[in-house]
Amino acid sequence: MDHEEQSNTTQGLLAPSPEFLASLKVFPLIPYLKKDVINTVDSPLSWEQLTAADINFAIVRPLVHKYARLRNMAVIYACLVVRSFFLSQSGSNLAHSAVMFSRATLCEVLALKLLTSFASNKIQLVAVLTTSWNPLAGAPLDIVAEVNEATRIEEGDLDNGGQSAIEMAIATKSKAFLASPIVQSVVNDIYAGCIVFSIAGNRAMVADNYKPRAIEIYDTRTAPVLDHYRLRVPRYSAILHFLNFAVLLLTFIACLWTQDLDKISLWEAAFLVFATAFTLQEYTATKEHGWIIYIANIWNVFDSSFVLIFLAYIGLRIRGLLSDDADTAQLAFDLLACGACILVPRLAFYAISNNVVVLALRAMISEFVFFIGIAAICFSGLLLTLYTLASGGWSVRAIAWLMVQIWFGNTYLSFGQATSFHPVFGPILMTCFAALSNTLLLTILISILSNTVARIDANANQEYLFQYTISTIEGVKSDALFSYQPPFNLLAFVILKPASYILSPRALHSANVFLIRLTSFPILIIIAIYERHLATGQRLRETGKDAAHSLYHSLPRHIKNIPLIEYLVGSKAADLYEAIFDVEESRDFDLFDESEFEEDTLSSPAIRSHVGIDAFSSNRAPKRYKSSTSLGVDLSPSRSRKVSTLTPLAETSSTANILSLDTSTALARLYNQGSKPHLQPLPFLHGPSMGEGIEADPKGRETVGDSRDPYTRRLIGEMKELQDRQARIESLLLTLTRSMPNDANGRR
Repeated sequence: MDHEEQSNTTQGLLAPSPEFLASLKVFPLIPYLKKDVINTVDSPLSWEQLTAADINFAIVRPLVHKYARLRNMAVIYACLVVRSFFLSQSGSNLAHSAVMFSRATLCEVLALKLLTSFASNKIQLVAVLTTSWNPLAGAPLDIVAEVNEATRIEEGDLDNGGQSAIEMAIATKSKAFLASPIVQSVVNDIYAGCIVFSIAGNRAMVADNYKPRAIEIYDTRTAPVLDHYRLRVPRYSAILHFLNFAVLLLTFIACLWTQDLDKISLWEAAFLVFATAFTLQEYTATKEHGWIIYIANIWNVFDSSFVLIFLAYIGLRIRGLLSDDADTAQLAFDLLACGACILVPRLAFYAISNNVVVLALRAMISEFVFFIGIAAICFSGLLLTLYTLASGGWSVRAIAWLMVQIWFGNTYLSFGQATSFHPVFGPILMTCFAALSNTLLLTILISILSNTVARIDANANQEYLFQYTISTIEGVKSDALFSYQPPFNLLAFVILKPASYILSPRALHSANVFLIRLTSFPILIIIAIYERHLATGQRLRETGKDAAHSLYHSLPRHIKNIPLIEYLVGSKAADLYEAIFDVEESRDFDLFDESEFEEDTLSSPAIRSHVGIDAFSSNRAPKRYKSSTSLGVDLSPSRSRKVSTLTPLAETSSTANILSLDTSTALARLYNQGSKPHLQPLPFLHGPSMGEGIEADPKGRETVGDSRDPYTRRLIGEMKELQDRQARIESLLLTLTRSMPNDANGRR
């Protein structure tokens, strides 16, 4: 039995089976959730209002309990699907945009609340968030046929359209859901490779679905040394992606430095290989998770921009070589040189990926492009007017370039060239354009970008976790090509893609594993050594740490107190505090006498007056606190306890005693004047200790026995809770009765 079958047999049993996940009904949840959300929210509410205590108990909590009882693991995904519907409605239905957005927000809140019902089992929680759900699972056949007809999706492609709950959260921008500690605990484990699972490669370029792995906890003791699945761990794939990008940048610089217009040089050939492999990697990423998930990552915007520049360079370069045109070849290299504006910042942003400016960069670029596009459409009419007035004296390209210069600040050009278009209308049009572009529209653009930065800055943590989740989920890919490092992914694509049409799934899997281990042998050895010896918690790392601390403690004091050495090794105060908290539970110092403290607390005047109990005493005389000589404080009470009258105990039998309490209040006596209050008996549990613990007081009062008895303490707690509830009801009714005469006078 190989490692994969063994892991599926042992740890895989703890995870939900694929058959069970496929049997869950997803589609029936969607209309029910949609109907309940529509009936619940009918006014605009913000996130703070929906998560407030009153709305949480009145609206959110009943819905959470309703759907949590189903124990359907697809309910989180269904909530996010309904959220996507309301978000689309908020964009199209402007009259009810705020209400639709509030309903979408409620769906996110429900998904977050319902997720806690699966948090007790970590593997089950991972299955809820990472399983690719089919939205039509459990739907009737007529509805499936109607959906297929509306979307023109073939029956064989239904399984390919599923998404996981995390992917739906990314698509719907549920940043609060993704930033929650529950989701981030799963994301962190996936990123570090502590949790291992496989995704069926339905949309993969080269799909290897022969041995799907159930969700399991990764254990280095049972994993093979050359575990090719570790290449798909997001932590390692991010490091390898950075190294591949650095190699691509080096070959890019060498290609520009040694450019030859007549032939392809050695460095240009190396750059073409690495750039083609990089393009193939980015294309398979877009096909794996879809364009929406791919473009949501800010780094992928840079990568896709470079791919477009590279493809344009390839086209111009081939045309220049075939036609022997030096100008076209030079234009190809000039266009390729523009890629340095993307590659160099892309590599530099790895070091400052958590910066707020970097997080806001994508939003600022999108806002800027959108605003410039609207402005270009609006001023295209002015361009046509000026071209018509010029009567052939100006070309469209020259007028457009003049307008761009005026737009970005060269207003003197508008006044100097105005009369060349028309002696009357030219100055008027140019003056209006300069006023609009420089005074109004640029001010609006700066305000929009400033608000974008402020919004990102206010939610910097959510934005960072959103981007971190995207990069983590993108790292968990099912395509077999992602296990190969460029340029070996080109070799794997050339070999495995044709073989997938010929070989059986088992033979294709064997060939794929052999090629991965052959091309990534050094990388797999480094990962195995790190995880078994150098990772956190491993024996070699802990031994080296102990040796370093021993060497530090053996140094002279004047050397240990050097600030740099103390910073590198660690503060002695931090070690002291950590040691204190390691041993603080090892010994009981008997600082407080808990039994006497509980007795005196329960018999204090405040609790007696609140609960309605006079005193708590045992069959022995009431005792005071012992004075603590060790602390130097006399804890004995300064005055004797005041005792109030208890309702007499009524003895009904020899084996059980009934405690009758007068639970009437001032409000009850207000509405029941002249009538004797009803005494509700509260029975004690049968038991010899309870029967013996009730005796007559020397002054003629009957008191309850030893307060340390658990039954007595529980009864006292219940009585206190009842009294608290009755006091709140009394306060509410008194407020209502006081306001009734005022309302009556107002109506008169």
